[in-house]
Amino acid sequence: MSLIPSFFGNRRSNNVFDPFSLDVWDALKDFPVSTRSPETSDFVDARIDWRETPEAHVFKADVPGLKKEEVKVEVEDDRVLQISGERNVEKEDKNDTWHRLERSSGKFMRRFRLLENVKMDQVKASMENGVLTVTVPKMEVKKPDVKAIDISG
Repeated sequence: MSLIPSFFGNRRSNNVFDPFSLDVWDALKDFPVSTRSPETSDFVDARIDWRETPEAHVFKADVPGLKKEEVKVEVEDDRVLQISGERNVEKEDKNDTWHRLERSSGKFMRRFRLLENVKMDQVKASMENGVLTVTVPKMEVKKPDVKAIDISG
């Protein structure tokens, strides 16, 4: 029999309370909790992939439905790349009857601190089919000169 079965639920088959268990009790798991408000939406958290190639850092952001004029790519403090934008709510006509409103709107902003080996003055951005691609070239790493030394003896 469990020590506190009603408090911790029936997560284990033997129903024994284990104070050293890594299972964490979630007091709100049965309550519908939403952190969304009219000011925030799924669009606020624009999904961005960041990959590094030998030549550059490449960022790809999904911004469906936005025009390039509605997206900003900026460089701050010589090493911070900022990608931001806004999708406005569609104009409402009083004669229209809305059955569903699922497309998100709102602002988004993502910032990335880059390493020192980047050429921030050569950042390029392009947008195609709702995908923003930002390329930040890397500086060439100078390989150290290695000289072989003959061993005498």
